[in-house]
Formats: sequence, C-alpha cells, structure tokens
Amino acid sequence: MEGSRIFLQSLAPKFPEEPYISLHARDTLLSQRGSGVRLGVISLGCDKATVDSERLLGELVGHGAHIVSELETADVVLVNTCGFIDAAKRESIEAMISAGELKRQGSVKAVVAVGCLVQRYQKELESEIPEIDLFLNFSELHKLAPELAARGLIKDPLADHPGVRHYFGEDSHIRYLKISEGCDHTCAFCAIPLMRGKHRSEPLERLVREAQQLEVQGAKEINLVAQDLGHWGRDYGREGPKLPQLLEALLRETSVPWFRLLYVYSAGLTDELVNLMASERRIVPYIDIPIQHASNRMLKRMRRPERKETIREKVRWLREALPDLAIRTTAIVGFPGETDEDFAELRDFAEEVAFERLGVFTYSEQEGTRAQQQYTDDVPDDVKRDRQEELLDLQRIISEERLGRYVGRETDVLIDGVAEADDQGATHVGRVMWQADDVDGVTMIECVGGAKPGDFVRGRIEECNDYDFRAVALS
Repeated sequence: MEGSRIFLQSLAPKFPEEPYISLHARDTLLSQRGSGVRLGVISLGCDKATVDSERLLGELVGHGAHIVSELETADVVLVNTCGFIDAAKRESIEAMISAGELKRQGSVKAVVAVGCLVQRYQKELESEIPEIDLFLNFSELHKLAPELAARGLIKDPLADHPGVRHYFGEDSHIRYLKISEGCDHTCAFCAIPLMRGKHRSEPLERLVREAQQLEVQGAKEINLVAQDLGHWGRDYGREGPKLPQLLEALLRETSVPWFRLLYVYSAGLTDELVNLMASERRIVPYIDIPIQHASNRMLKRMRRPERKETIREKVRWLREALPDLAIRTTAIVGFPGETDEDFAELRDFAEEVAFERLGVFTYSEQEGTRAQQQYTDDVPDDVKRDRQEELLDLQRIISEERLGRYVGRETDVLIDGVAEADDQGATHVGRVMWQADDVDGVTMIECVGGAKPGDFVRGRIEECNDYDFRAVALS
C-alpha cells in the first residue's frame, strides 16, 4: 500500500415468517454444494455492530457464501468498521488497508467496507483507499448482495436458507439482539447520531422471529442492545407497543432462559417495565444505566437528560423494587471544563450510591460533536488518566462490598468455557445472572462431570474477589 493517505493520517490519532435451520444443517448443506463464495469477515466495534455483521452475513450465506476463518483464503472480505473513538478509527483503517493488501497480492477478489467509519467518511475513504471495491453506508446496505452478484461473486438466494443472522464467534450461547437503530439524544460528546442517524425501532414481529432463530442456534442468553432500550416503540405512537410489550412477546414466543437489558436511560425505567422485571425470572436482575457524571454542572454541559437528584431517586426506587438487582453504569472523566470539584462530586456520588459496577472512560474529542465545536479540550491527558485510575480504584472496593452480598447464595451459573487449572480446583469459567458478558467479571466454578459452554450448573457462591466470584457446583 503506497500513497500519502492524508485523510487517513488525520483519522489515525496522535496518541498510541421465515423457516429456521440449525447451524450444523446449514454448514452441511453448504459444504455439500461446495461452490459458494468464500467470505472473510472483520467485525469491529460494539455489540450492536456485531449484530449488523451477523445480519449481513446471514444474507450472504443465503446466497451460497460460506465463512472462512483465514482471510487469505477468502474470495471476498467484509470489513465492518467502527468510528466511535480514535483508537477504533485507527483499527478500522488498518483493517481496510490490510484487506486491500490481500487483494493486491491476488488472494482476495473483492473487499467491501461498511459501518460507522464509512458512514461518516465515505467520500474520503473512497479517495484514499481505492483498493476497496465497495463502500456502503447504512442506507446502502441493501445493495450488498446485488453488487456482489453483479461482480459474479454470489449466486441467487438459496430457497432453503432463511438468510437471517449468521453466527460467527466462539460462544453461540451468548447472543445480542439489537432492537433499534440510531439515537435521538443530543449528548455533547457523542458522535453516534452523526453516524447512525435518528432513532428507529425494529418491528416487534421481526425481533421475535430473530430471537427464535437465535434460540434455535443455541442461545441461552440474549442481551437486548440499542443506544437506549427505553426508546424502543416511541416511533409507533402512544398506543403502540413499548419495551415491556416487546419483552412479553419475547418471553411468550421463546424459551430462552436469560434476557438481559443493556443501555437503558433512567427516563425509560417505567413502573410497567420494573414490575415485569420483578415478576419474570427469565429477565435477569441486572440493568445498565449510563449516567456519565454526577455533577449537575457537567451533566448540563454534556447535554445529558438526567440530573444527580433524579439518578439518585431512580436507583433508590429500583433497589426497593428489585432487591437482587445489579446496576452497571458508566462515567466520563476529563470532559471539557471538568474541575477538581466536579470530579470530587462524581467520586463522592459513586461512593454514596455504590453501583455494583462502574466503567470509567476518559473524554476523547470527536469530530462534529457539540463538545468539539463549542469547547476546548482543556483537561490534560495525565489528569484524565489520574482521575480514571482514582475512580476505578474506588469502584473496585465498592464492587467487592456490593457483590459480597451474593456470597452464600445458591444460583445458576451459565458455563462459558473450560477453565485453566488453578490451585483452588476450578474446572470451568462462567457467569451468574449478575454478570454480563465481556464487560463484567466471571465466576470460577469446580464442576464434576462434562459441563460444556451453554450449560447451566447449579452452584453456591463461596467467595467474591473484586468483580469475580468463586462457586462450587451443587450437583
């Protein structure tokens, strides 16, 4: 790859009704046909982007493609880019350049790039990475199959394949269901609305069908994701279904043991939703409520819809209604104008409210956002990192204390994998219902027998260490 790529250098930052078919049956069918395009995939970014990738792959598998793990053996490489933060932009650029190099070497016939980075910088990318054959923004994704067909790379749709959600990864028992696209919030630091557009709810019937397919593919836990789950259904009018009705439909039409709610703004926590969570054991007692700060001055500058008093009241209400609830949240330190006093207020609030888990991020200026246009990034990077470390150290103590209340409890453990042997005899690694995949801790457990990923094992929590549990199997 040669050339100055001036634009890319500017992005790379300065600092370091359908039928259902099982996966096995589908793969057997495709291997028997043997002549479909070989498709390599690079999927970057968040869980919502993973859903996008799986939906695109489902369409291409429905046209006879089959997925290969080694990119150099692929006929087509699909790169789903991320443009959320600077490091993600850099990773996406490197992935596109690497895929283009495989094409230059002759091992790949075509490279397609989609996703958030393409949405924001399509024209610039087209100019500076000509090795990419096809850039598609979100409004153009329906062109993927026709464009590949026009190049003679895929076939007509297979009549006996549903063409929806092709799983790729290691843990098919953990799946994500994106229930809406876009965001109507106007947070000053966030570029998501610039990339994903306004909020649009996915139709209820389509989501139910997709969840049923995920169950057939082995899902034991479905995580509902969106920019704000609480906004689902708002575009259907006052009398249309809302999040509680969607959950009721998913519970009624599937047998998936665990449903988990990620990314719900506090305004979306209604009596109806909380009462449903309290009455339905298959909705795990866990919720992710992003607060981002606790200083009202900073919340106003960030253009956040909540204030400290409302956050405090919502948490109190939730814990009274759902005593077992584990609450996860996130905070941003180093936002422009954040003083030592503002940070101290956030730190004191975290200690007062004692969230079960708190993720802490340092502010990163994003092109086109209100913060980038209106404020100077005036908090030095070393101050940001110091504040992040201080808050994380405090939260580690808080989490161990809060999660310690579960010690001695008997509960189900969802097995995620076989553990490396340790001196305390753990044989498997899994999670209890108070631990979300990837972002939280794990539960180490000693199981007698052949437990495998996706199995539930009844256990008793014996120990809490920071964010992790240690348990013993009861059967």
